[in-house]
Amino acid sequence: MMKPLSLDRRIQSLFPIALASLLIIGTARLVLDNLQSNDSRVFRLYGWPRGEKHRLPIVISPKDRIDEGCNVFEGKWVWDNVSYPHYTEESCPFLVKQVTCQRNGRPDSFYKNWRWQPNECNLPRFDPLKLLQILRGKRLMFVGDSVQRAQFESMVCLVQSVIPKGKKSLRRVPPRKIFTIEEYDASIEYYWAPFIVESNSDHATNHTVKKRSVKLDSIAKHGKEWEGVDVLVFESYVWWMYKPLINATYGSPFDVKEYNVTTAYRLALETWANWIDTKINPHTQKVFFMSLSPTHLWNWEWKPGTGSDGNCFNESYPIQGPYWGTGCSHINLWGTQGQALDKGTEI
Repeated sequence: MMKPLSLDRRIQSLFPIALASLLIIGTARLVLDNLQSNDSRVFRLYGWPRGEKHRLPIVISPKDRIDEGCNVFEGKWVWDNVSYPHYTEESCPFLVKQVTCQRNGRPDSFYKNWRWQPNECNLPRFDPLKLLQILRGKRLMFVGDSVQRAQFESMVCLVQSVIPKGKKSLRRVPPRKIFTIEEYDASIEYYWAPFIVESNSDHATNHTVKKRSVKLDSIAKHGKEWEGVDVLVFESYVWWMYKPLINATYGSPFDVKEYNVTTAYRLALETWANWIDTKINPHTQKVFFMSLSPTHLWNWEWKPGTGSDGNCFNESYPIQGPYWGTGCSHINLWGTQGQALDKGTEI
């Protein structure tokens, strides 16, 4: 019959177990503390877990929100020389020469102080730092014609003032322009594609051709440059409406036909929508579409009764009241998820 162990011997037998437990707990604590650090060897070697990025929390206050259900497309331009302009030509070194109005001889600067005011809500003031926080680790790309190029350059000028020197850069890789924000691991980009689908006007600078031709079912060449972009903003309209008919191919790349421009536009957007459906992950990517802006070719449209055949030259003030112009066709275009694509639309 075995004798029971004395108290001292029982304590001695438990000591190695207790010591091992303390070592395990201590090691686990060190590992966890290290993982919480930005200098973690694990993260330096392997990065953050797949699909995740180190992001600071973004606080959206009530003043930063647009009232739910407010139609931002209906409103008016109001004079605001207190909170505007957000930037000037002199403060933004990334503007191209053709959009620097005052350097090109414009005598007034009134155009800098107009602010869009929706009828039934207020738009929050633009905060460049908040946008950069949202874009941390992401790519934002504008795709389209010169309207989108202007949107890209304006966006770059809006954010560049809060980025330290040496931490921002702009490079041209035709047909792309890429503005990089180093500290945020983010980029704002522009891609020239006036018809969205492929065409003979896709060259970044030499795109003025006598006879435009569009490949209505071809988008793969452009699409390779859009894949993986976190936020895509598409726009295409003005180049389509140059004439009532347009040369295009559909099905066979060698069978060139004349298409009614509205039919061609619809077919091209169906090609684009199919690309969206197959290439975009709605859980991780955002897609916006902006189809048209008001025409401004004949001032008798916004100055009825003047009998003038002039254009927008020497105009200094915005048009008051709703206006689209005779060059804008309200085509009922439908894209993915059954959303109308006749104004700015999020897909």
